[in-house]
Amino acid sequence: MSKQKIVLAITGASGAIYAKVLFDKLQKYSSQIADVGVVFSSNAKDVWKYELGNTDYEKIPFKTYASNDFFAPFASGSARYRTMIICPCSMGTMARIAGGISNDLITRAADVMLKERGKLIMVLRDTPYSLIHINNMKTVTEAGGIICPASPSFYSKPADFESLASTVIDRVLDLAGIEQDTYRWNDNG
Repeated sequence: MSKQKIVLAITGASGAIYAKVLFDKLQKYSSQIADVGVVFSSNAKDVWKYELGNTDYEKIPFKTYASNDFFAPFASGSARYRTMIICPCSMGTMARIAGGISNDLITRAADVMLKERGKLIMVLRDTPYSLIHINNMKTVTEAGGIICPASPSFYSKPADFESLASTVIDRVLDLAGIEQDTYRWNDNG
């Protein structure tokens, strides 16, 4: 299996725990990854500090790019990043992507993923959905993106918030093609 390059975008949607667990798991499975480029939206770090009560995003071992850095490698298809995960993904970010508006590095990288036929995985955290949200999800899906709502499962009997968040992140990693040891429903093997 060849190692892949992944873009990880964190927006200001509620759900910083999902980003934290995703960072932890990407480190765990780093042998499958050639590079991870990270970009935070303008208020993602504020939400992280509010929800998690820390600034541990400063300790991630991946290169971080400013949200206005259009010289980041994944701002172009020629850099060969083939997977982008937006986690959590705000409805505003999804709307801009659905509308083809590339006004920052996150939306530009998503546009690149779609035009290059890569994997764009959007972990939406909002509820309930308006018809505008549903239509934007439809547009992104028709363009080749994957909508993966942050809807945790309970059949693995998660013991804490991180374990609960892992039920979503493990699905995201499956979608990204990362081999992992995780709970599988009714897996007797």
